[in-house]
Order: sequence, then structure tokens, then C-alpha cells
Amino acid sequence: MLPGRGRDGRANGLARILGTRTAWTPVGDGEFFCPGCGGDRNYQRLTGHRRLTLLGVPVLPRGASAPVVECAACRRHYGTDALDHPTTVRLSAMLRDAVHTVALAVLCAGGACARASLETAAATVRTAGFPDCTEEQLAALVAALGTDTGRPHGESCAPGLAAELHEALAPLAPHLAPAGRESVFLQGARIALADGPYTPAEREVLTTVGTALTICTTDVTRLLAAARTPS
Repeated sequence: MLPGRGRDGRANGLARILGTRTAWTPVGDGEFFCPGCGGDRNYQRLTGHRRLTLLGVPVLPRGASAPVVECAACRRHYGTDALDHPTTVRLSAMLRDAVHTVALAVLCAGGACARASLETAAATVRTAGFPDCTEEQLAALVAALGTDTGRPHGESCAPGLAAELHEALAPLAPHLAPAGRESVFLQGARIALADGPYTPAEREVLTTVGTALTICTTDVTRLLAAARTPS
């Protein structure tokens, strides 16, 4: 057998003669978080059709390819599930809104909206991304929520409030590392502790927060205790 003419040589020769080529067609665009670049980038959504090639010339159709997302920067192709990950800007907005919702829920459960709780909540919300948030604004929102739900402040977590917590936190949870989910929880816990020990209603709200953030019961108990310790 001549050198280079073994099984691998024949396979390489056949591959040069016969092959498959995919023709891509753009069907949409937008911005996404590129896993390869590690940041927000523009993308094109592509659909493809495969063809059998003979000496590099397309000759026979071989069916459709799965749609892909092409990054405009690195030109890599990713599955369309890459679009399920929020952009950095969107993730920041989701996190900001989540902290705001948790703060309001804890204040509603706290009852009297003590000044210390309002100050802690406002500082937390400002740090999260609402720089103009004030204690007076939060107090007004808590009062409005109490009027809308017909539930006196300091009572157990109403179904509507629990639903709002899940709506704000559940979509965010899969995109946060465990430390990130715990950080959101602890911010709520520290608001609750600002005016004294947890009330039963505050514990219930925080348990709902933990559930929405997919934090297990054991870790919720641990975090409730950890929040009492000054950082």
C-alpha cells in the first residue's frame, strides 16, 4: 500500500470531493449576551439550508439546519437558547426591580413603617439602581399597597403580594449565582431587622422571597440568622 493511500488517506480524499455546505439566511437581529465575548453584543438570527457539495459545488439539498444566533463581534454561532439569557442591561434592570419589590414587601409586612426601616429600605433601593428613591416615596407606596389590597400592614403575606414577589424574582433567579440570590434575600432581611427582631409577618414574607429565589428552607433559616450579624 502506497504511503498516504491508507484508510485515512482515502477518507481525506473523499472529503475533498464530497462535503456539506450550509447557506445561512438572516431572519432577525437584536442584542444579546454573547457567551463567547462575555458581554452584550449585536446578533443576527440565521436559518440555514444544507446542501451536498461535489468538488465544492452545491448539487443536492440535504434539508434545513437548526436556526442559530451569530454574534456580530466574534462571528461565532450559538443555539437560539442563548437569547434566553438577559443582556447585562436587562439583568441590571431586573435586579433593580427585584430589590425594590422585596423592600416594599418587607415594609408592608413590618406594620408601622418605622423610620429606621424606611431609611434602610430607601438606601437599599438607591444602591440597587433607583438613586432618587426617598423614605417618603416608599411610605406612600406602602400606604397605597395597603389600600389596594385591603390588608392592614403587619399581617401575613397576601396572595397578591406573594404573586408580585414571584413575578419579580422567579425570572431573575436562574441568572444569578447562589451568592447573588442570597444577597437579594439578605437585603430584605436587613430591612426587616432595622426596627427590631423579625415579626411573624416579616418572616413569612422573607420565606416567600426565598422560595421565589429558589433558596432552600435550610438556607433561608441560615440567612435569617446571618442577617442579624453585622457585616
